[in-house]
Amino acid sequence: MSEEKKSLNFLEQIIEEDLANGLSRDKLRFRFPPEPNGYLHIGHAASICLNFGLGLKYNAPVNLRFDDTNPAKEEQEYVDAIKKDIQWLGFKWANELYSSDYFQQLYDWAIQLIKKGLAYVDDQSSSEIAAQKGTPTEAGTNSPNRDRSIEENLELFEKMKNGEFPEGSHVLRAKIDMASPNMHMRDPILYRILNKEHHRTGNTWNIYPMYDWTHGESDYIEQISHSICTLEFKSHRELYDWYLDQVYSGKDLRPKQREFARRNLSYTVMSKRKLLQLVEEGYVNGWDDPRMPTISGLRRRGYTPKSIIKFSEVAGISKRDNVTDVALLEFCIKDDLNKTAPRVMAVLNPVKLVITNFPEGKEEWLEAENNPEDENAGSRKVPFSREIYIEKEDFREEANKKFFRLKLGKEVRLKNAYIIKAESVIKDENGEITEIHCTYDPLSRSGSGTEESKRKIKGTLHWVSIAHAVKAEVRLYDRLFSDEAPDNHKDKDFKEFINPNSLEIIDNAYVEPSLKEANIGDKFQFQRLGYFCVDTDSSTENLVFNRTVPLRDSWAKIEKKN
Repeated sequence: MSEEKKSLNFLEQIIEEDLANGLSRDKLRFRFPPEPNGYLHIGHAASICLNFGLGLKYNAPVNLRFDDTNPAKEEQEYVDAIKKDIQWLGFKWANELYSSDYFQQLYDWAIQLIKKGLAYVDDQSSSEIAAQKGTPTEAGTNSPNRDRSIEENLELFEKMKNGEFPEGSHVLRAKIDMASPNMHMRDPILYRILNKEHHRTGNTWNIYPMYDWTHGESDYIEQISHSICTLEFKSHRELYDWYLDQVYSGKDLRPKQREFARRNLSYTVMSKRKLLQLVEEGYVNGWDDPRMPTISGLRRRGYTPKSIIKFSEVAGISKRDNVTDVALLEFCIKDDLNKTAPRVMAVLNPVKLVITNFPEGKEEWLEAENNPEDENAGSRKVPFSREIYIEKEDFREEANKKFFRLKLGKEVRLKNAYIIKAESVIKDENGEITEIHCTYDPLSRSGSGTEESKRKIKGTLHWVSIAHAVKAEVRLYDRLFSDEAPDNHKDKDFKEFINPNSLEIIDNAYVEPSLKEANIGDKFQFQRLGYFCVDTDSSTENLVFNRTVPLRDSWAKIEKKN
């Protein structure tokens, strides 16, 4: 096998083989077919990147087709959110289509099946139908309605369509083989009655097609060359092909279904049903909560399209189900933001520090690099004064030799500024330190070129000038679940594993004044703390930042202890 072929994923190899066997390149067409019953998540991003990536690779059109066959669960809100997510990721679809566009054609084909003796109306209960399905090792039994006459089936199906029967009372089933080893082939349901208003067709229809019937026939109508599904649909492929057999003209392109493993991520859940539970039961603040694995949640948390696409590329396309470590996703966003995010200073847990030998009322504006990884990022001016904030945890009255931050009698460097030495502290009546008093070396300013500025000091602290500090709210987000596989416990509800510390809100943080002009969505590295972005709740009067990811992986330490 050539090196080029080895580098292709297995789906690309299938396409290349089809092209080699005579499929015309201009016949290639792909689609991304979400159901608008929730927001897209990181698992859907894998399918988006795959299908639209194939479109780009082969210069082929990719349709966005909404599988809107269940009005009980689908809403326009979800349609709009899905479109926004795909556009945000940077992909463009050739046509915006809906399965509901094909309701009439699907109905007409269903009539043809009845007339061929390949479909019948069943008025048994769902439990009776399920009981007759049999088991994977035992054949099913025929419905007592299986041999209805064509005329009776046509009449009953027409009444279903006209809304003359209540929900759940009748279904239309394909007549295939109740003894098939494939359970999906045992007279599957084609249509059910749903007396619900559809977000596009209103009350026009009282019957709605099932996914399996809709999927393949929609692919055929759109002349999709490769219908790429997740692995759970592999057992449906035989039914997909059987349905196509009933409508295929022999002249048009016949779609081919192939499957890949869905993306599962550690420390989260990917079921839309379970994500909906989290939203409806108030465990999170909506679908775009930054703790959610939804694309909108990741966007609000500060993830970039580039990081999500990179994650999909690195995680790869597999034939077998597996769980991808969330640390890989976190690595991808760190790698991207390291190159692009401006460095700024913010103090989340402030304590006042007074430089006693710095002149009162004096201020200096120091030069600070915006991003050392980007030579074109330039620099900015940061104000420095006698009184500054540092992090409480960056000071101890006494500490061992491994503590390289500030302690009494020892020196540290203030980032972009001077070397300081801690001399004394002031405490309140409870013994809490309220002020740290230091002295500074006026000749040690960073970048000044003096011998004192070149002195090597082990500790460097970030800080904010009190006189210029801007107050901000900072939301420290962490993993929503404390268990690596929260929905993998048969005897426990997945919500039992929700991390009680997944959100900490700090309302007395201080940031440097350059951030006062920050816009919603802007991303920064708070030096020594992590990557943060401006939240949608933010305003000029009340800055709100979300932590995207810390600089260090605290979870690695926790897991190591366990």
